[in-house]
Amino acid sequence: MSTTALIFIATYIGVAIGRIPGLTLDRTGIALLGAIAMIVAGAISFPQAVAAVDLPTIVLLYALMVVSAQLRLGGFYTRTALKISSVLVHPRFFLLVCMLTSAVLSAVLANDIICLAFTPVLTLALQSARRNPVPYLLGLAVASNIGSAATIIGNPQNMLIGQVGRLAFDRFFFWCAPPAAAALLLSYLLLCVFFRKDFNLRQETRDEAVILQTLPRFDRWQSAKGLVVVGVLLALFLTPVPREMSAIAAAGVLLCSRRMKSRDMLQLVDWHLITLFCALFVIVHGIETTGIPGTLLTRLKEARVELHDLFTLSGVSVVLSNLVSNVPATMLLIKFLDPARVEQWYALAVSSTFAGNLITIGSIANLIVIEQAAACGVDITFRDHARVGIPVTLASLAVLAAWIGP
Repeated sequence: MSTTALIFIATYIGVAIGRIPGLTLDRTGIALLGAIAMIVAGAISFPQAVAAVDLPTIVLLYALMVVSAQLRLGGFYTRTALKISSVLVHPRFFLLVCMLTSAVLSAVLANDIICLAFTPVLTLALQSARRNPVPYLLGLAVASNIGSAATIIGNPQNMLIGQVGRLAFDRFFFWCAPPAAAALLLSYLLLCVFFRKDFNLRQETRDEAVILQTLPRFDRWQSAKGLVVVGVLLALFLTPVPREMSAIAAAGVLLCSRRMKSRDMLQLVDWHLITLFCALFVIVHGIETTGIPGTLLTRLKEARVELHDLFTLSGVSVVLSNLVSNVPATMLLIKFLDPARVEQWYALAVSSTFAGNLITIGSIANLIVIEQAAACGVDITFRDHARVGIPVTLASLAVLAAWIGP
């Protein structure tokens, strides 16, 4: 038991810090190393480790990445971002359109993909118009996180919650979408206040030719094909057909192409995120075999800390999500939820997603925007993000608290 607990604690600390001194491991590498240690140390057997991985969740995540790859290679994301840029002459309206588009697409196609595809195009468009890209890119990151809270397929942690909790797609949406919409509106208003002096400032332009050449060109047929499949997929999610079966079938249809190479599509699958999921499944199962989670829950109840209370659960989710990121936090917390009380699962999904806006490491989408912006010559610092992220998160959580009610 002590060895298993030590491996679990060391892994989660490593995931929280993001590195191990003296080694070049990232969060995924640390999680994978922890999973390997669980097996080698005998905490769980290899068959148990394989059985611990929730295959339907992994299949759903993988299939939706393939669907998003179709739209990205078809130039849909690039075309959409360029269309949005046509209203750049009205900065506040442009910010509103940008955030609405980001939120809606993130709810359907996952926030990480939207940030990855939109950031370079928006940055270049803003630089061409000699405007400061930082307010708009922060709006993109914030809106993608908030919008993704509305659906089961909006982000990885929601997919996990939806699959493990066996939640209905429509009921999830009707509970989670209203607080997400209200939080999005408040976030837009806060950004308008924080950057009211920046909207009319002009900056020097830079050479964009090199980056523009790397952006996918718009292909009407391939984009239309992807959008039709997305529409059919959303309809199937409302039926009794298992979501992972619908999604993998849709991915198979898209892979059958005479023009788009399957290799190119599969290269856009985030294998690091899938590896992280598999490793965390093994690690959490390893600590479960010791009985420690059950003992911890009993101790918390004795201390009058009730995780089944929606406010307490949401608060713990926010803190833990900003310590180890929202995916590892969610994977740990779902072990304490009551399958019969779906509101707990909804509250965890919304709170862990809203928590991602607090600081840069809270969400992978934040890091993607920062890294992509840096490649275009735009520096977004931790302070820049925190200036917006902290008040936006507090406002969003206030909305969630009001939605949960007394």
